[in-house]
Amino acid sequence: MSKNNVGLPVDGSKRVVEQLNKHLANLHVLYTKLHNYHWNVEGRGFFTIHAKLEELYDGVAEEIDAVAERILMLGERPLASMADYLKYAELEEAPSEAIQSDELAKVLLKDFQTLINNLRAGIEVAQEVGDEVTVDMMIGSLSNLEKSVWMLDAFLK
Repeated sequence: MSKNNVGLPVDGSKRVVEQLNKHLANLHVLYTKLHNYHWNVEGRGFFTIHAKLEELYDGVAEEIDAVAERILMLGERPLASMADYLKYAELEEAPSEAIQSDELAKVLLKDFQTLINNLRAGIEVAQEVGDEVTVDMMIGSLSNLEKSVWMLDAFLK
């Protein structure tokens, strides 16, 4: 069994990278959507939501870099084109139009729940391979997303 530079089986790492690339694609769609909403949110709660969206997309930008670098550490290449992101992402783009805070919160809640489900699947694959570093990274992302889901749900009540 051949191993990559970090001592993990190459075949197993390829499976982990598939999960990471899917997450990377979703993160890029989310990043663009968060900017879109940041620029186009209107109505009640504008100031609060506008600032929160900036906080969220800054966090996603950091995560994008961490995921891409982890893929490289595993000896593979991260997806790096808009065409690939749109092909592999489960999240959908949002139209460039005005949106109310409640509406965007509902969309983001659904998107974050999709990311949570995908991360749980990715954690299982990484655990099977013995890739504790990727498991740790995904659990950190999962923790942040679960907190965001709780906050969005509270906002919508």
